[in-house]
Amino acid sequence: MTTTEWGEKSTADLMSRYVPKEMGYGVPKEGWRICLAHEFKEKRKPFQAKDVSLSNVLQHVGLGIRYLKWWYKKTRVEKKAPFIDMFGAQPLRQIYGAPLGGIGGGTITRGWRGEFCRWQLNPGMYHYKTVTANQFTVCLRRGGQTVYQQVLSVERPPTLQGWNWGYCGEYAFYHSLYPRAWTVYHLPGQNVTLTCRQVSPVMPHDYQDSSLPVAVFVWDMENKNDYALDVSIMFTMVNGSGHKDDKSGGHWNEPFHLEKEGEAVSGVLLHHCTTVNPYTLSIAAREQPDREVSHQTAFSPKGTCSGLWTDLITDGRLDSPTGSSPPTPKGEKVAAALAVGCSVAAQGRNTLEFCLAWDMPIITFGSREREHIRRYTRYFGTKGDASPSLSHYALTHYREWERRIEEWQRPILQDSTLPSWYKSALFNELYFVVDGGTVWTELPEDADVSGGVRSEDGGLPAQPAVVKEYGRFAYLEGQEYRMYNTYDVHFYASFALIMLWPKLALSVQYEIAGSVVHHDPTERLHLMSGLYSPVKAKNVVPHDIGDPDDEPWQRVNAYLIHDTADWKDLNLKFVLQVYRDFHLTQDRQYLRDMWPICQAVIASELKFDLDGDGLIENSGYADQTYDGWAVTGPSAYCGGLWLASLCVMCKMAKLVDNEETYQHYKDILDRGSAAFDKLLWNGKYYNYDSSGRDLSNSVMSDQCAGHWFLRASGLEDYQAFPKEKIQSALKSVFDLNVMSFAGGQMGAVNGMRPEGVPDRSSVQSDEVWIGVVYGLAATMIHEGMKEEGMRTAEGCYRTVWEKLGMAFQTPEAYCEKGIYRSLAYMRPLSIWAMQLALNTSQKDKTTDRQDLRENQS
Repeated sequence: MTTTEWGEKSTADLMSRYVPKEMGYGVPKEGWRICLAHEFKEKRKPFQAKDVSLSNVLQHVGLGIRYLKWWYKKTRVEKKAPFIDMFGAQPLRQIYGAPLGGIGGGTITRGWRGEFCRWQLNPGMYHYKTVTANQFTVCLRRGGQTVYQQVLSVERPPTLQGWNWGYCGEYAFYHSLYPRAWTVYHLPGQNVTLTCRQVSPVMPHDYQDSSLPVAVFVWDMENKNDYALDVSIMFTMVNGSGHKDDKSGGHWNEPFHLEKEGEAVSGVLLHHCTTVNPYTLSIAAREQPDREVSHQTAFSPKGTCSGLWTDLITDGRLDSPTGSSPPTPKGEKVAAALAVGCSVAAQGRNTLEFCLAWDMPIITFGSREREHIRRYTRYFGTKGDASPSLSHYALTHYREWERRIEEWQRPILQDSTLPSWYKSALFNELYFVVDGGTVWTELPEDADVSGGVRSEDGGLPAQPAVVKEYGRFAYLEGQEYRMYNTYDVHFYASFALIMLWPKLALSVQYEIAGSVVHHDPTERLHLMSGLYSPVKAKNVVPHDIGDPDDEPWQRVNAYLIHDTADWKDLNLKFVLQVYRDFHLTQDRQYLRDMWPICQAVIASELKFDLDGDGLIENSGYADQTYDGWAVTGPSAYCGGLWLASLCVMCKMAKLVDNEETYQHYKDILDRGSAAFDKLLWNGKYYNYDSSGRDLSNSVMSDQCAGHWFLRASGLEDYQAFPKEKIQSALKSVFDLNVMSFAGGQMGAVNGMRPEGVPDRSSVQSDEVWIGVVYGLAATMIHEGMKEEGMRTAEGCYRTVWEKLGMAFQTPEAYCEKGIYRSLAYMRPLSIWAMQLALNTSQKDKTTDRQDLRENQS
């Protein structure tokens, strides 16, 4: 089977059970599409402690005992969730669709079958619960009589038996091209097709509307009959998220009507009155001529609930009582309903619009120490009364959002040189910017991000202008790896931010830079070594900025497996990101602010140049976090990052006009490059490390990471790595890690032996890391290996989105068979590095053509 045939079959399988020919209204060609009746054949299990091999257990028996003690104290004594739970990983639920909402205001995920099923309203803390009563229902009427009424759900739940469940999934499909999604329902026997378009305000280079906690549902209704129909859509919503606090009592609903600037919206507010982080949900509709909006302020979402069903079926509308509902008694839930109806002419089409909004303006994290104000409150206030205004704004501005989304996506979608799977992956993987436990808050007036070292002393301003203006931004390493802004992973994911929301990327960098100069001498046990050491050493980049169940920004380094002072790659990744960000933004103030911090972290790295040959050495497990894959002496990964960092320091020294400093770094670079080549190059690729042990010549998929960042930063003229050796190394990786693994259809395995079998010497060496693969593909594209790069990345997309059912929860890793690790992970955002490489290659070709024309003239 050819690559094309393999891909076409993989895509077609998702729609194989779809029966009708109707493809809906306005559904784009590109994106991820799946029939609602599809069932994924492969059911994988999460990696857990029991999956560690005996040899690795014996290597890390001390770590295992220490982790178990810590886990018991955390879960049984403190009654908190561990930041990584090796005994309670989330099972794979192959149900998720595009999340609702903008950036940093919390998210609600709607599954591809229509469920409201994943909730992150409390910052960074996920709740996986499908709320059965949260549904859309259609009612068709002809000649004053209801002829069809159906919940648009394939489920047959044991509750709400008074409703008509069990819509046939073979007559519907879901299509996502984030931040929009479409669900097309053909109503069997009715000659009517409904297209629900879901729109969230996520737009590049937008720092206002993109922060709003809202989503709009636009229903296009096509009537293929020779007679008119009256069509109503009912939206039902429970006051809560399926969490136990839904029954805590005191919650209440009220109808609302808001008219301003000639536009009116009506709906129901659902006030969720918890002690911590209270919020208000809103379901709303736009009032327009020939549209009837009606509501049911409160109903109990238990029992048969036949009263609400009968209310709608009687006349296609709801009773619309006035006044608010009483507060719920403890142990009871309350829900609300909103219906909108209109006439659809014979052979005609009409449209209805709904909005879901949520307003949780002031948040606290797990420690409850400080209050934080969400970004959107800059435009809608902090009083907790913004839901009506948010709904009104969304319903009157979503068309402009869509225009901007289409304008942004069009050049890529219309590029015939790019494969369809890539277009889907590029935009759909962006879900994590919003649904990565993301918080976007205002900088408090008393905040000091400098770490206590001011600009005049080689530090930063207390409140850098970009942080003050654009706020603080944080996203989790993964929904299951609960640490904000994990820096070694952000190194990969940051391409999405710097290309699409560069001010947020710079804000993260300022926060990290401030923590670099900070020192926290508090001693704590590190689980890997069993030794006590300071939480944070000076001039060392932190692993992360904290756990949402504690107090992020105040207490960094929630990760306590390794001593982060030993993570040599973190400092190097900071330096590389500083220059890449400057290259892409040309923000000279940023460069000036970061220059002394970069000098400090590079100076702290030099102590690892034990031989004085210009190349830093490793000892332990701190090289690209492949747990258990020990590194001795200089390595391809860390050594490559080091040389790339020296190139960057040389370039920045030139930019700040410091010739002496330039010569200092250039001398180290020259010596280090020679040593790197001598110790690690084997004639085909760079060895994993220089220890000379049996496995030191394993082929690491990410061995060219340093070179990748140089190319992404426009520094291809710096010859730290000879071009012919980089291309030989990439060819070796493609031949071995990609094509000799799983038939070339699952991306690149982390470690491969030269004889063509995966390196299984550690827990993670035989895994595929999706985000690393996208970075590898970008490197290949930079080096003129576009076909190989696309083939490499395609394997990951097909595996995750089409084979394993992991849409909108792309994991950190999977093995060839059986298991995956850490669902909904940050690193796959690195696919935007592929787009940067494509953009750069196109510019290079344009420049070459211009030069050729000039030479010919």
